[in-house]
Amino acid sequence: MRTLVIACGAVAREVRAVTDQLPAFDLRCIPATLHNEPAKIVPAIEAILDEGGYDRTLLALGDCGTGGGLDCLCERRGVTRLPGAHCYAFFAGLPEFDAMMEEELGTFFLTDFLARQFDTMVMAPLGLDRKPELRDMYFGHYKRLVFLSQQPDDALLAKAEAAAHTLGLRFEHRPTGLTPFARELAQLAA
Repeated sequence: MRTLVIACGAVAREVRAVTDQLPAFDLRCIPATLHNEPAKIVPAIEAILDEGGYDRTLLALGDCGTGGGLDCLCERRGVTRLPGAHCYAFFAGLPEFDAMMEEELGTFFLTDFLARQFDTMVMAPLGLDRKPELRDMYFGHYKRLVFLSQQPDDALLAKAEAAAHTLGLRFEHRPTGLTPFARELAQLAA
């Protein structure tokens, strides 16, 4: 049985890290930058699906702003995806993520990928690198930045703390590891 996993580029490293828990599969990624243009996510995935050649396809993606469009695509095409609205829920686990949102609705999250790519995924697309005065317009209702780390990395931890400072948010670090993500992906593949 040939299995295709379509993932967001933001979780490709993590998908590869848990491959020992999955049957043989091919991995295709859509660009992580599509989060800034969520209307393009479904067409990008549809184009990959149209290439065919697989017995089944799994999506390692959240809804990521498609407004339910991704779930409609999954239903129409017989594709299964990880549960949750985004990768933050994948990495923390749905119950833990929901608890964090109950604690503080005004939470901005970073993963290892987003800490690594903060300037190109957050600062530049929002124009904050050119107009820092826009910070309060975008982040005025946020209270904290939670760094959900998948791997221990002091350099990424420092980048995440710097991002919180740049955005004027209280910093929290919650190491998630890959266990919740690996468990959900393995269940999806079973």
